[in-house]
Amino acid sequence: MPALQYPLDLRFRLIALAPRIHVTDAAGTERMFIHQKTFALKEDILVYNNSNKNNVIFRIRADRIIDFSATYRFYQGEGEQVLGAVKRKGMRSLWRATYLIDDPNGQTTHHIKEDNPWIKIWDGLLPDILSGFFLHPSYTVYRGGNREDESNPVMTLKKKSGFFEGRYSIDLHVPDLPQNEEIAALLALIMLVQLERRRG
Repeated sequence: MPALQYPLDLRFRLIALAPRIHVTDAAGTERMFIHQKTFALKEDILVYNNSNKNNVIFRIRADRIIDFSATYRFYQGEGEQVLGAVKRKGMRSLWRATYLIDDPNGQTTHHIKEDNPWIKIWDGLLPDILSGFFLHPSYTVYRGGNREDESNPVMTLKKKSGFFEGRYSIDLHVPDLPQNEEIAALLALIMLVQLERRRG
């Protein structure tokens, strides 16, 4: 994947069966187009290099029918090469969204934490059209599997203002981040957007 210029901007329509997310970089160049298959028993998300949908660069698939404890694996292209996975961390996520990112061997390498759970609570109480202007939940990816360790932030996803559309930005905190680590963090945040959108 060519080098990305951060911050990235994610946009999708709020009124849709499944969001189709357009991702542009700091220069305004389209870098990804995310399309979730509708009516699939297991979640299946295709990540294209652009909205022409000519080239699938990544795929995210659930390991079971939609479930609270599902694991979402990342694949290179449409093939079977596993790049890693993300999963929501059980009961902790009922209050503060927490996710674990695993490497291809199933070892946890990163964790994602909601920065301020109170913002998410208020965000969930208001309609999307209103909350998008006033409340901006954010989520940070940290290195390591220790969920209490916030000493090594890698990326942050933040909700932005939008009218009749969902908008998020992704900022990179480590300029020389290895590409395999960058891809895993990005795909985990893309999946998080899908899951947290349903949560509230």
